[in-house]
Amino acid sequence: MKLACIAFLVVSLVVKKTKCGQNCSETDEVCEFYLELDHHLTMMRNNDLVFPYNGHVYKYDVINTSNAVPVDINEVLTADGFEQPRLVAAFNNTLPGPPIIVYENQTVIVHVKNKLKSESVTIHWHGLHQRGTPWMDGVPFVTQCPILPGQTFTYRFIAEPKGTFWYHSHMASQLTMGAFGALIVHEKGEVNAFPEHIMTIQDWNHDWEADIDYMKMLYGVFENRTRLNVSQSIDGTSFSMFMMQSGLINGRGRYYDHNTGKDNGAPLEVFQVQQGQAYRFRVIGSGALYPFRISVDEHNLTIVAADGFDLDSVVVESFIIYPGERFDFILHADKPVSNYWIRGITLEVGKNHTAEAILHYNGAPVRDPTTSRRSCTQDDPCIVVNCPFLYFPASNYINCMTFDQLRAKSDIDPAPVIKPGKFKEFFLNFAFPGTTSTPASVNGLAFEQPSVSAMTQPQELYSSCDRPDCGEDKVCRCTHSISLDYGDIVQMVLLNMGKGKGWSHPIHLHGHSFYVLKMGFGRYDVTTARFMEDDLNIDCRGNPDRTVSFCNNATWANATWLGGNVPGLELKKPPRKDTIIVPTGAYVVIRIRADNPGLWNFHCHVDLHNVDGMQMLVNESFNKIPKPPVGFPMCWNYPSDFRSAMDWTTVDDDSWSANSYKTTIVVLAVILSLEFIVIVGMCIYIRRTNTTRSSERTFLTFENPGYN
Repeated sequence: MKLACIAFLVVSLVVKKTKCGQNCSETDEVCEFYLELDHHLTMMRNNDLVFPYNGHVYKYDVINTSNAVPVDINEVLTADGFEQPRLVAAFNNTLPGPPIIVYENQTVIVHVKNKLKSESVTIHWHGLHQRGTPWMDGVPFVTQCPILPGQTFTYRFIAEPKGTFWYHSHMASQLTMGAFGALIVHEKGEVNAFPEHIMTIQDWNHDWEADIDYMKMLYGVFENRTRLNVSQSIDGTSFSMFMMQSGLINGRGRYYDHNTGKDNGAPLEVFQVQQGQAYRFRVIGSGALYPFRISVDEHNLTIVAADGFDLDSVVVESFIIYPGERFDFILHADKPVSNYWIRGITLEVGKNHTAEAILHYNGAPVRDPTTSRRSCTQDDPCIVVNCPFLYFPASNYINCMTFDQLRAKSDIDPAPVIKPGKFKEFFLNFAFPGTTSTPASVNGLAFEQPSVSAMTQPQELYSSCDRPDCGEDKVCRCTHSISLDYGDIVQMVLLNMGKGKGWSHPIHLHGHSFYVLKMGFGRYDVTTARFMEDDLNIDCRGNPDRTVSFCNNATWANATWLGGNVPGLELKKPPRKDTIIVPTGAYVVIRIRADNPGLWNFHCHVDLHNVDGMQMLVNESFNKIPKPPVGFPMCWNYPSDFRSAMDWTTVDDDSWSANSYKTTIVVLAVILSLEFIVIVGMCIYIRRTNTTRSSERTFLTFENPGYN
């Protein structure tokens, strides 16, 4: 019994850890969370349908709302209040999922249970570098096998770096159904911290599931026997076909009737502030396709961070955010006590697609704001940050500030310095080139998803891009990757040029926050703001006519720019990011230091483009990638050519072979047999001892017959 007690104490000490709800205290070393992903319906409370009215929701059979008690909106996934329920995939029955709030360098453990009936899932921790844990990055068939219905997968990683991040499903377009949430990493010992609000913003439609959106992008959207056209951006470029009906902020918005222009009165997110106080807003672009221009009526916004990294502050009227990006701003609640509109308006021309929320000063009446957006004038133009073009129409009186004009807050993190023999430069064109077929691609290589966990089963990969049907002015499908050696200084020139341009792309790199050194834009009409031609500092090569060239094999037009000698690079205080917009006809120069071994996904964060093939892999120091945890899941086709050609039991030294399995069973059987013999022996000994003692005190036994 003493041995058993000792063993129990040892096990208890091993598994003892801090459990947290949805946030951690600064002193915790380990934080543990539980996420369950399941399908739910919007506008339902248990088995009752609800409908929106005047900022509330009511049970479906209510006739007179003035005499009825509204339903608690926290018990309903309202979305945009559209009364026909829409299928969503939600974590812990919330839209968005519950925020995970931790402190830098804490160990984070997240148990993910897939309760979807027909779909697999993985979770990506967007913006975290996963240094030392690359197999926890959450990309299906790249860093792990998908979590099948009914399965649980436990993610374990270090919260690093600090800043505004988010988690989301990385399975196809699943996040567009609501499978995401905020992930905030606070700095330890932070002083003078502002009170905070988290704000997610997304486009929304009433399709029943994510794959429908993808199929409609490919084949078109029809209404009343009429094919609908894609919408246009301010610069004349296009948005892909995603039928947006509403915008949501923190999972709430209003559906506007496109015939009458009236909204349905659904409840909105309300951000409460105290007059005289300043607040930090952490904004997460969690949408499927459209960028939003975000502003707060009658308030300036002070931009202080992007994608988790601090910036020299800049005061603006508004900023533009694309899917995958994050911006932090400080809002000074220095206006009269009232309610003010928070607006997120898409960059579409001729469409009124707006996400709305309410800035509510404490003490103001509970009602919709009556405020108006600031007027931009010739004498007082508006400054807009993160423009994907150089100009708004001249009549708008807006000054664009592109992201490369921002500067890091500190000069202690300059761009990595080029080392002789350790410098690599890649030109990567994110576009839709082709003739009869125009899939999304990088350098004309449309990504083919592996059928195994590529990082942990690399010997089972077969798809090669070194084929006759791949190359300059060609398009093919393959598992596209570039290889980096440890310690390389890597400069990547991200392009959006040639025949496949016309759509802007927010490009996201896993495993790193890159340094943004320069952006080069095309030529625009300064009056209309319309795009006219590519930036000619890039030579697309291939077909001499760059409107025909696929731009699969680009380089600098001026050869002296090679080797990192590009003029105008910001090397002292470059801002850092993990998601950057690559506008039509433009290029972005980024740089990283290859010091984080892993197999990192590099892709467009418009999910429809990503699924179609606009992604690739960065194979970084593969021989230095740490081994995954013992028992890490494996997956493969059946039958598998690789496993048919060899003894599968020798594939992985860490995996169980058939012989080791049998040996383990035998050893366990012997141990159990010995334990059984010991237990039987102890029982016989105790029985004999008790018999002897009972004969000495039989009278006590009979006088105390026991408690049954």
